[in-house]
Amino acid sequence: MARIQLLSQRLTNQIAAGEVVERPASVVKELLENSLDAGADRIDIELEQGGVKLIRIRDNGQGIMKDDLPLALSRHATSKIIELEDLEKVASLGFRGEALASIASVSRLLMISRTVDASEAWKVETEGVDMESRLTPAAHPQGTNVEVRDLFFNTPARRKFLRTEQTEYKRIDDIIKQLALSRFDVTFSVQHNQRQIHKFEKAGTEQEQQRRVAQICGPSFIENSVYIDMDANGMKLWGWVSLPTFSRSQADMQYFYVNGRTIRDKVVNHAIKQAYRDVLFHGRHPAFALFLELDPGDVDVNVHPTKHEVRFRESREVHNFLFSVLHKALASVRPEDHIQEAGTLREAAPAMAAENTSLQSHLNFSALERGGDHGRFSQQQIRSQLAAYDSFRSDSGPQPLPESNDDIPPLGYAIAQLHGIYILAQNAQGLVIVDMHAAHERITYEHMKTASSDQGIKVQPLLVPICIAVSEREADLAEEHNTYLMSLGMEIERQGPESLRLSQIPTILAKANAEQLLRDVLSDLLEHGSSDRLEAHRDEILSTMACHGSVRANRQLTLAEMNALLRDMERTERSGQCNHGRPTWVQQNLSELDKLFLRGQ
Repeated sequence: MARIQLLSQRLTNQIAAGEVVERPASVVKELLENSLDAGADRIDIELEQGGVKLIRIRDNGQGIMKDDLPLALSRHATSKIIELEDLEKVASLGFRGEALASIASVSRLLMISRTVDASEAWKVETEGVDMESRLTPAAHPQGTNVEVRDLFFNTPARRKFLRTEQTEYKRIDDIIKQLALSRFDVTFSVQHNQRQIHKFEKAGTEQEQQRRVAQICGPSFIENSVYIDMDANGMKLWGWVSLPTFSRSQADMQYFYVNGRTIRDKVVNHAIKQAYRDVLFHGRHPAFALFLELDPGDVDVNVHPTKHEVRFRESREVHNFLFSVLHKALASVRPEDHIQEAGTLREAAPAMAAENTSLQSHLNFSALERGGDHGRFSQQQIRSQLAAYDSFRSDSGPQPLPESNDDIPPLGYAIAQLHGIYILAQNAQGLVIVDMHAAHERITYEHMKTASSDQGIKVQPLLVPICIAVSEREADLAEEHNTYLMSLGMEIERQGPESLRLSQIPTILAKANAEQLLRDVLSDLLEHGSSDRLEAHRDEILSTMACHGSVRANRQLTLAEMNALLRDMERTERSGQCNHGRPTWVQQNLSELDKLFLRGQ
């Protein structure tokens, strides 16, 4: 057996590089984080051959003092932490002191820097062979310029694992976009192979921030997202989450930041997934750019060398906060939030409030108004029907009638029913098409959920209690969360070190597999600190009941019934999607209809 010996500095740096420097994108990430930590508000990025030949990053930050430049290339050398207590509340992006040394060990590195009070800049160079630094004077404004050339030139085994130039650039592009989203106060400029690719200008106002988000995520994301800004219990969550109808086939547009650091975390992912649970179509993924701010002491960022993962001190509180904010934000979306209030569209829309204006329907729609004229309906007739219906179903009496376009409801007034499936309505912007079954299904479902919550959880004892063999850890968990499990309607007793006795479950879940349900709940508690399994099962049952209890296709509705459904949609949470995540209505503006018929061209 070989004798134990100390590894050389070069070899230890290259081993560390295997953890920190996986590919060019890893280098870009580390260097950009250093620039941001240095207080830069402008960063220029130049790349060649996907970053393999050259990565040059120049900033206008605080700079590095002459005597500190060679030290910056040493392992475990950093200005960001000094004592152990600093590691418990890290506020900077970088702090491990390994990045520059690791990069220098597998490339030809040059760094020029000048501090604000220095009379000249200084340059340090190293080539990763002997790791010796050469320090010389240089010309450079305040800030730092880092050049990384010929990545992995001295480790060919690593270089052969790199992908094509386009693939490596794409990964760098993703990193740059992640960091550009995290810092609206910084201008980012990107060149690849001497060609300008991106210019993300500093964004101070909310409108400018939306413009940057649109540059990175696409304008359609901003148009189909909800902006949230909520703080409670020492935590703040803000940013943009997509409407359920703007979903993705892959989880490729999901940006989540903790104190400005982009992270991947199971607790966060579970909370977001739970918030979208009954509004997202199966197999689809939401899009979001969300920023969580909390005390640095409440989150451990020293979990992984690449700093992608974190550990929350109170993961259950974080989970519940995220779920609560997102759940309420998605539930509060109403039809009026979807409809753009464009003045030109309002002026072009028919004057629906005028007494003599009539709504035309020249197609053979089914069952418009039994016994009435199938061709023309005055606005007054529609208003009268709506007022009569609202008077019947509301304790407050008839609702005030619209006098102008500003008073027209978001989903407008029904004018026809198409093939017994769709309701056609006219609002101030143009045409609204509603899937009447999908819409009524969501309305019924939300009413049933509200009624179920108001009445509390009804429970029933099991005729024969179930004894379940579990691990000792799961048994301890069940004891620890016994009060929580009781609040869910499950009565559990510990029978032994590795045995539980289930004697009561919610009535609505009487036909569910109780043993498997309990195991799933304990698994969630173990991983996330909370569980929504019982609520999810309850909602699945209520959803099925709502589906069967909703109006079916080919059922003929009167105008009053159709208008009543539209008003219910405007009042109901999540009415934009059915229980399965499909859209319940779409809007066709007059400008879009004009394009179909080449009007004005």
